[in-house]
Amino acid sequence: MTFADTVIEGAITLSLLLLSLSFALTVYRVIRGPTLPDRILALDMLVATAIGFIAVIGIKTGYTLYVDIAIALGLVGFLATVAFARFILARGRVQSENEPDIDSGGEMIRE
Repeated sequence: MTFADTVIEGAITLSLLLLSLSFALTVYRVIRGPTLPDRILALDMLVATAIGFIAVIGIKTGYTLYVDIAIALGLVGFLATVAFARFILARGRVQSENEPDIDSGGEMIRE
């Protein structure tokens, strides 16, 4: 085993440890996150961490198929984040029946 192989193995081990720590802290934020946007951002971070895991495992094993899997996971994670953001946006637009309608200039709309 050469010095370069030893360095690569050490870097892979260190990166897997750091990704595991990141994963654990992000799961904590998903569970505890005080608001819904915090949880959605944490879920997006989980996807990024999973992509990191896939990339490191791909480097370790030498299979290039893992790159395709990481790209697909990135696309699905992006679409999920956009869907959650649209959900939050739509939920914020729901008005109570008692609230008056207000246009973008701050003026009350009269019917």
